[in-house]
Amino acid sequence: MVEVAAVAGISAETLRKIETGRAPTPAFFTVAALATALGLSMDELATRCALTPTA
Repeated sequence: MVEVAAVAGISAETLRKIETGRAPTPAFFTVAALATALGLSMDELATRCALTPTA
């Protein structure tokens, strides 16, 4: 997690907040940076999010 956050240029704490829902609406540029860090296009990320069931 720390490595992904570093590559995306965000803090590990910010990534933790996104993952746990404490940051329910991260900024677009944060999401884009995370997608790039994970080697995903924004289209692929959106598709994956749409396929993930919500609680």
